[in-house]
Amino acid sequence: MSIYSRYIGPKIVSCLCAMDDITAERERIIPLARGVVLEIGMGPGLNLPFYNPLHVTRIIGVDPNDAFLHLGEVRHRSSRVPLEIMRSPAEELPLGDGTVDTAVITYTLCSVDDPERALGEVRRVLKPDGRVLFLEHGLSPEEDVARWQHRLNPIWRSLAVGCNLTRPVAELLQRTGFSISDIEEYYLGGTPRVLGFHCRGIALP
Repeated sequence: MSIYSRYIGPKIVSCLCAMDDITAERERIIPLARGVVLEIGMGPGLNLPFYNPLHVTRIIGVDPNDAFLHLGEVRHRSSRVPLEIMRSPAEELPLGDGTVDTAVITYTLCSVDDPERALGEVRRVLKPDGRVLFLEHGLSPEEDVARWQHRLNPIWRSLAVGCNLTRPVAELLQRTGFSISDIEEYYLGGTPRVLGFHCRGIALP
């Protein structure tokens, strides 16, 4: 791993993901979590302040990247809900079938190596009546924007430590067997359209 990937890139990405507009988006979805929560891509723990301890009994945060986890050590220790960190890729969740009430996926599908396999694992560990709360950026449905996303993706992926601009989030969820019960698709204000196409919603296994 290069010096940039270990020390510089994670700090840049974490700062971007902590911007006020993005924090406001987190605050809209995270309080809906209930029961035992699996968070994919725990990293710096930017979602932790928004979990409601009256509704969430435990959080299992999964992330294989020590550099991102290190940035969140203070937040992890300050969690208002019991938190367990598992250093594991999303594609190989160290959890039993049907053990999770809520899966939280925020700004993570862009960077996992195999998003379909990761979502398949999420579906496996969810209880039959569980649900996925998702907040992601991804591939725009507008051809002109998508064309630029594909052009810029190799550069962006290097700068943003593996983040992709071209993941079709809703399509990925549906391809892995989820049904989407609620979704809002939009461009995040104040963000270039090539970076700013977002979707936020709820998916059922």
